[in-house]
Amino acid sequence: MGDDKRDLIDVLNTSVKELRQRIDVHCCLVTSILEGRVDENGLRSLMDPCPRRSRELMMKTAIKEAIDVLEESRKAFKSKRLEALRRKLTQVLIDAD
Repeated sequence: MGDDKRDLIDVLNTSVKELRQRIDVHCCLVTSILEGRVDENGLRSLMDPCPRRSRELMMKTAIKEAIDVLEESRKAFKSKRLEALRRKLTQVLIDAD
């Protein structure tokens, strides 16, 4: 039981540290915007490590992988539903950009 508590404390400490870092980045970003020190490229570089942005990139990667698998299996499985799914996923990626 002692090891479990220690592991939990370590996980919580890590989580708190990450939250503090994100808050610091957020404060710097807001300050930079208010002071007019951030251009579009600077803003983009600050947003890329953002957790939401990371999730979006992971989702796009997963969708692209699914599309690739559907494309590869297209000849083996002549399914109109799989083709419709592939097209729908492709359209979602196009619309997201």
